[in-house]
Amino acid sequence: MPSITEPKLISGNANKTLAKAVARRMSMHRGVHVGLVDARVERFNDAEIFVEVFENVRGEDMFIIQPTSNPANDNLMELLIMTDALRRSSAARITAVIPYFGYARQDRRTKARTPITAKMVANMIVGAGVERVLTLDLHAAQIQGFFDIPVDNLYASPIFALDIRHVFKGRLDEITVVSPDVGGVARARELATRIGTSLAIVDKRREKPGEVAEMTVIGDVKNQICIIVDDICDTAGTLCKAAEVLMEQGAKEVHAYISHGVLSGPAVGRITSSVMKSLVITDSIEPTDAVKGAANIRIVPTAPMFAQAILNIWNGTSVSSLFDPETLEPIYEGMYSR
Repeated sequence: MPSITEPKLISGNANKTLAKAVARRMSMHRGVHVGLVDARVERFNDAEIFVEVFENVRGEDMFIIQPTSNPANDNLMELLIMTDALRRSSAARITAVIPYFGYARQDRRTKARTPITAKMVANMIVGAGVERVLTLDLHAAQIQGFFDIPVDNLYASPIFALDIRHVFKGRLDEITVVSPDVGGVARARELATRIGTSLAIVDKRREKPGEVAEMTVIGDVKNQICIIVDDICDTAGTLCKAAEVLMEQGAKEVHAYISHGVLSGPAVGRITSSVMKSLVITDSIEPTDAVKGAANIRIVPTAPMFAQAILNIWNGTSVSSLFDPETLEPIYEGMYSR
């Protein structure tokens, strides 16, 4: 049944731009002003985090918008402390909206005596008082099972499909979707199915983390517009190398669609000087000035989708309906009209 309380948004410091955009979209959908709850999330001189909420939240349905991106530890602690502040202020329900879930790459034990940090972080979030999680493109689907609360995992693929149909209109028959590794085949296949194109795989062998020893293309990419799809781009070394290998195999153009643009260290420099014509990322992580200024990096918005997902959770209606292009396209107001 629909909730009798109002949905209220609160944001930490991780991505206030996205939080404000979500609030604006919710205002448009509901026809009434939806703003961020007035609060301060600050640090003492010794870097301890302090949260104070200036509005009454008793009995309210609260949504905390806070990706746990770099600096991951600070942003995670902000999320936990905000949750505690709301719980002690008698909020009716607390949903953590985590566009980018940090520590997701530590989802299993790859060697002896190593942690499963993603599970530990999930335990911390639940223990703080979060009752539901809304996120985007988890690095591994099984992370949903790390939480003992409902988890709604949205996908960037439907947005990417709309964007590709718009940008490559009339050239879809020339496109091949490429997975940069065997582990990402399911994600690439799903996008390829949405836009009705073929699939290829770049098989890579690593000597050690961060270094790629050898790459082999599985599939025919000659004279094709290759679109590499992945969930995370960190230092961009693998991505740029994959683009080079595809061009060597005769690809006409190489583009990349990445859900989360971590883009740390030399990433932006590598991308701007690479053979890739464009890199498309979402705004799940607050883009730096360098990312915004890069000529071949483009950012697609997730606020329309997150705003509708929050309203669906609040109303007790389907979140998975947002995976349907017929549902998603109107939310983007004809931005990607066919």
